[in-house]
Amino acid sequence: QVQFVESGGGLVQPGGSLRLACAPSESVFDDYKMAWYRQTSGSQRDLVAQISPGGSTYYAPFLEGRFTISRGSTKNTVYLRMDRLKPEDTAVYYCNKFPPRDSMWGQGTQVTVSS
Repeated sequence: QVQFVESGGGLVQPGGSLRLACAPSESVFDDYKMAWYRQTSGSQRDLVAQISPGGSTYYAPFLEGRFTISRGSTKNTVYLRMDRLKPEDTAVYYCNKFPPRDSMWGQGTQVTVSS
């Protein structure tokens, strides 16, 4: 069963940057519309950004242009470049298809923005 594997999270100071990566656990034939989501403790999982197979993107308004989603050369590999990070960006970040498929959620990667 295909799941997505996220990496690249960590502890960063406010104003800093991180680059998250996501890849499927095994080869997938189809090219999906992919997205990054994030979840803080006790809240729902929110859409952060999405990207189509052709490269069209959408970003959640609260990002204010600070994040960039991109696709890798391998099918359904995606990245999230996060700049000018704020403490409120602290969350577990996940990738999945858009709309998401429940069976494909991975463990996520923790991003903590703190001085």
